[in-house]
Amino acid sequence: MKVLLVFAHPEPRSLNGALRDVAVRELEAQGHEVRVTDLYADGWKSEVDRADFPSLTRDERLVPAAASKKAFETDTQTQDVKAEIEKLLWADTLILQFPLWWFTMPAILKGWVDRVFAYGFAYGVGEHSERRWGDRYGEGTLAGKRAMLIVTAGGWEEHYAARGVNGPIDDLLFPINHGILYYPGYDVLPPFVVYRVDRFDESGFESVAERLRERMRTLATIAPIPYRRQNGGDYLIPSMALRPDLGGADTQGFALHLEDGGAEASRKTKIA
Repeated sequence: MKVLLVFAHPEPRSLNGALRDVAVRELEAQGHEVRVTDLYADGWKSEVDRADFPSLTRDERLVPAAASKKAFETDTQTQDVKAEIEKLLWADTLILQFPLWWFTMPAILKGWVDRVFAYGFAYGVGEHSERRWGDRYGEGTLAGKRAMLIVTAGGWEEHYAARGVNGPIDDLLFPINHGILYYPGYDVLPPFVVYRVDRFDESGFESVAERLRERMRTLATIAPIPYRRQNGGDYLIPSMALRPDLGGADTQGFALHLEDGGAEASRKTKIA
């Protein structure tokens, strides 16, 4: 298996850096081929601006989606973006690794998504008609590949539980898992989340490292989060609203977009 790990932490000697090394070593020990994109070490440019579109004339107004579409279709993207797209096409599995900062990914990783997930590549793909609304949410360019998150959080696990003050971790990560990874077609695996990372000692690290090794050993076989497929009949086209007979009377929010919308589906997404 070919694995791309996109790493977003500014300190290589951090806990995240140590966990990255654990993951890479275990994957390689299992015979997998691994590439790492280290965004901070590479000095990744996070903002989308005119420099991303060399073919845009000085007098043209920048419309990011339209410019992204044209750059992808005419092969005029910048070399850093082209290189990352090539890695995504090469990889069977994508891992995004980052610390949870202000309830989401660091800005540099969001900037990687903004620039690399181009129009015509990750979105704006497929037929739009009365029976389909594009190839997305379970379909698309990256369908058939796997993706997962490795996330560290300073707060307690209880703080991210169903009744925790920070909100459920599955809800916080939904915009990434469903909106960024599932959208272009990935089968999204349950996230690997590590809590209370500011209070780690050596024994605590080894316990987490062994859990991460086990997750890497099962990367090809663990069941993905059971999200509903957009074009599978569960959503009404073109409103894209979930059919009124699905989801159950007591199911609300993001859980509606799991196949059974209930406790069993939620249980399947719990971290390893």
